[in-house]
Amino acid sequence: MPELPEVEVVRRGLERWVAHRTVAEAEVLHPRAVRRHLAGADDFAHRLEGHRIGTADRRGKYLWLPLEDTDQSVLAHLGMSGQLLVQPHDAPDEKHLRIRVRFADDLHTELRFVDQRTFGGLSLHDTTPDGLPDVIAHIARDPLDPLFDDEAFHRALRRKRTTIKRALLDQSLISGVGNIYADEALWRARIHYESPTAGFTRPRTLLLLGHVRDVMNAALAVGGTSFDSLYVNVNGESGYFDRSLDAYGREGLPCRRCGTPVRRRPWMNRSSYFCPKCQRAPRVSS
Repeated sequence: MPELPEVEVVRRGLERWVAHRTVAEAEVLHPRAVRRHLAGADDFAHRLEGHRIGTADRRGKYLWLPLEDTDQSVLAHLGMSGQLLVQPHDAPDEKHLRIRVRFADDLHTELRFVDQRTFGGLSLHDTTPDGLPDVIAHIARDPLDPLFDDEAFHRALRRKRTTIKRALLDQSLISGVGNIYADEALWRARIHYESPTAGFTRPRTLLLLGHVRDVMNAALAVGGTSFDSLYVNVNGESGYFDRSLDAYGREGLPCRRCGTPVRRRPWMNRSSYFCPKCQRAPRVSS
């Protein structure tokens, strides 16, 4: 799944290439791509036509395009393989093209939603007074949001009484952090993924948040993390932060800090990567 840096890279591309353009025509080529729009494919296409796209926005991993002259937004679920691409009109259709949006101008480019696995899609939703699609109003701010409240996060973390990686992936506490960047931030902070949140001091929480922000900003600087051709930006280019990962995907390789082989453990139908020396497991109380 794309995490905050990958989604932000796409958002920036949409801001540059799609914002303030008026939709001339929308075409749904696969109904599953609009399955979250309960009124169906024809209704989705009809409701976009003639409307002006606003500046793309994001909260955590969630990305949306507001319609400037309405109180609605197009929410994009990228899923496992969804791509929002800006392509020339005459570019060949991608094999897994699901939705096409043409614009009423002479820029000769269109917006395409491509999704190999069809887990993602686009849907139209009412917008809250805060500017969010109503279906994601419960999602917490992300750590790169200027209004993210570090102190409130620390208090919520202590009350949650869970383990730290579960907390980092809890979108009601903090949004945008997924499996990859959680492992990376925890490695940088020398914190084991099963550390109980009830024991976190304020300095430890702030240290971890600093590393979360650092790793996300580093990923943003190089276009995100791409392990295959499925994640790309709006120009079809892959990110390459995977070359800089310190923990995730490095099972058996030496820790870049101490040389101890990195370990992988199954975790919530995923994997957790950590250094057993730098990130010591918490003691189990008897």
